[in-house]
Amino acid sequence: MSENLDLVRSIYAAWERGDYTRAGEWAHPEIEYVNADGPAPGTWTGAHGMAAGFRDWVNAWHGYYTQADEYRRLDDERVLVLNHSGGRGRASGLNLGEIQAQGATLFHVRDGEVTRLVAYWDRDRALADLGLKE
Repeated sequence: MSENLDLVRSIYAAWERGDYTRAGEWAHPEIEYVNADGPAPGTWTGAHGMAAGFRDWVNAWHGYYTQADEYRRLDDERVLVLNHSGGRGRASGLNLGEIQAQGATLFHVRDGEVTRLVAYWDRDRALADLGLKE
């Protein structure tokens, strides 16, 4: 469904501007948010849980940003976004751009709402989990 792809593109457009405040417009009230890997893996439920999990991630970085590289419609309900991120670790000083932070985000969309969002720090893991190739 192209509507799902359009929804995901609009979410990423906001994220690329640094606007992470509009989840109430697209997230199902019981959304499952998963950080599949990386420094803060975990699973949270509901809009407040997703906000807490994401806030923990973003607050670990100074100047955090994410940008979409490619959108892939996998089926009627899933859209995969290959992305890259940047920022500098608040504690470590690590620059994400220097380590080629190429990840992916998997959106499950039903009836115009994101019901599950899986964030991957490692793009290769995302592709392997989904049985896909670069």
